[in-house]
Amino acid sequence: MRGQPDRATARRTIRAALLAALAEASGLSSSSIRLCGAPGVAPWALLDDGRRFALSISHDGDLSVAALRLDGGAVGIDVMQVADVPDWQAVARDYLGPAAAATLAGVPAFARAWSEREARLKCRGLALAEWGACDESLLAACACLSLVLPDGYMGTVAVLPAPCPQR
Repeated sequence: MRGQPDRATARRTIRAALLAALAEASGLSSSSIRLCGAPGVAPWALLDDGRRFALSISHDGDLSVAALRLDGGAVGIDVMQVADVPDWQAVARDYLGPAAAATLAGVPAFARAWSEREARLKCRGLALAEWGACDESLLAACACLSLVLPDGYMGTVAVLPAPCPQR
């Protein structure tokens, strides 16, 4: 969603869009759906019929994006405005790890790598933290796709395989 004047309006607008999408996908009214979660906790939708769906939301600049997972699997999404970050190399080393930082060639590559890390962390239900080698295998289990976004933004959606259905 473009053109959001402030964070509170962006939050209300993206949540209304999520409720509308969930109502359409579930066949329930939006009043039968609750968006749940707290700061630092991955959000989810709880439907009156007992179903629970994973959600992820991200805002930067005047852009808000959301991902909804209807098959029981986890999802994470992140968007980042490509802007001059004077110390991006140091931030990359601290948060993306030395190997990843060594391969980045400028702010756009940093923004792509940053949004991928944030999406993977959200998919795993983890808070942003400095890089640690022990995180790599946990985060590598997430499959990532780059988002097609307006010029000046990078974004990624990350998913884990859905759990096997019960027989």
